[in-house]
Amino acid sequence: MRRMLFAISGLLALSACTTTASTIPVSGAAVEVHLLAINDFHGNLDPPSGGVFVVDRANPLTRGSVPGGGAPRLATAVRELSKKSNTVMVAAGDMIGASPLLSSLFHDEPTIEALSQMGLAITTVGNHEFDEGWQELRRMQNGGCHPVDGCKGPKPFAGAKFEYLAASTYLDDGTTLFPPYAIREFGGVKVGFIGLTLEGTPDVITPAARAGITFKDEAETVNALVPQLQAKGVQAIVVLLHEGGYTNNAQDDCRGLTGTITEIVPKFDKAVDVVVSGHTNGIYICNVDGRLVTSAGAYGTRLTDITLMIDPTSGDVIGAKGRDVPIAETQFAEDKAQIDLISAYRKQAEPLMKRPVGAITEAITRRGGQTGESAMGDVIADSMLEAARRQTDKVDIGFMNPGGIRSDLPFHDGGKTTFNDIFTVQPFGNDLVVISLTGADIETVLKQQYQTSGNNILQVSDGFTFTWKQAAGQPIEIVPGSVKLHGQPIVATQTYRVVTNNFLAGGGDSFFAFKSGTGRLNIGSDIEALEAYFKNHSPITPTIKGRINKVD
Repeated sequence: MRRMLFAISGLLALSACTTTASTIPVSGAAVEVHLLAINDFHGNLDPPSGGVFVVDRANPLTRGSVPGGGAPRLATAVRELSKKSNTVMVAAGDMIGASPLLSSLFHDEPTIEALSQMGLAITTVGNHEFDEGWQELRRMQNGGCHPVDGCKGPKPFAGAKFEYLAASTYLDDGTTLFPPYAIREFGGVKVGFIGLTLEGTPDVITPAARAGITFKDEAETVNALVPQLQAKGVQAIVVLLHEGGYTNNAQDDCRGLTGTITEIVPKFDKAVDVVVSGHTNGIYICNVDGRLVTSAGAYGTRLTDITLMIDPTSGDVIGAKGRDVPIAETQFAEDKAQIDLISAYRKQAEPLMKRPVGAITEAITRRGGQTGESAMGDVIADSMLEAARRQTDKVDIGFMNPGGIRSDLPFHDGGKTTFNDIFTVQPFGNDLVVISLTGADIETVLKQQYQTSGNNILQVSDGFTFTWKQAAGQPIEIVPGSVKLHGQPIVATQTYRVVTNNFLAGGGDSFFAFKSGTGRLNIGSDIEALEAYFKNHSPITPTIKGRINKVD
């Protein structure tokens, strides 16, 4: 990688950022290569309900969401931007998993087909690619019918036309799950792409999903591969990394960029030129340790148009710039081939998606507020507790992780609620398990709500209460004597039966104390529990019950 100088500029009325290179003499006309980068698509074939976040560059205080996104518009953007020569579409993981019902009903086969059709060439694996296990991810690459559900789509599933990379994901036999890197040639110069996911993937997938695989350090993995690429004549190196950061102002000028990505990139060999990141759903185009580092939000609402200038003799990157392209409804029409593909799947999915499950009197939100408790969290935790009590004699508490609540529950059609509505809220298809924890274990669980990436306040069921406080920059402190069940303080040495999802039970989201649970009993799926709760309690009026309290 040669010396680069970075500067910021805007693009019309939509949020944008350009990183430009210094003028460096080259031995001939530089080769211009274009990367169209996305991340965290999560099966959003249809436009996401939140729209597309944009900023008026002429008036930065004017910002908000406009309609847009969805695979048909994203495909049009890719097609139009691919009119330039030497263009390739790449991704930084989580293309599938935690997907809306239209995709997840078919084990994300529609998303794989849509991304293949729009021209995705290379992607790394993200943590959500492992939601159904690494064997299922291999089926996504290679094709074939689902081993349990068979072929449910409108045509046999042929697998991805794009290439998965998994440099840091190792099987027990010592081989990587997918190739560690790919090499593409443009105008006589080679560009190497290394793809990997976050080392902490085991903490955010289920125990079953992580069986038989290990995840290695990101920087060590990349640095070991750089000499291999250079030995093959590759000097221009792009890392597709499913790990990211955060910006203070949800904007692309990188002021206040924080997060794991800022720790990893400086450890990379200086031969690495560009890092396309993901995982945090951030929107940024940054200079981190002299490298161009980008992230294009999530859900197909934008892409990053990256330009590399490469010396044709040395093969070095001599300049790089990135431009944020929001996939706004007013900017891109819908691609007909994508509409036809999605419509074919929708025709088969609609009867299940539209099945009524109950009603609500107003929208139920997942916003936690000051205490961290949300109306949607209360409903889900109660649904878990009721489902558990239908199958076993005594269950005391339900716990739900807030990260598993993926959407608000909207009010529409007079409050009618469909299976599609509740699935959008809780799309992982987790199993519910009942375990035994001591009162001391439960106290430890509550203390683990503080994490370095931010507080992660668990949602709890009826009858269970606690109070927490937190000094600036300090871990959460559970107020002594505040952890109660039906008004009585829990006892450290007493055993309680707890219901949660298999993700948390396996120590997911760094709630490792759940792994101390004994007497495990599987009782069915989380979505079945939520559907039953709606049928038993509709119409539901959302309220925050005051189970979680915070004091100064």
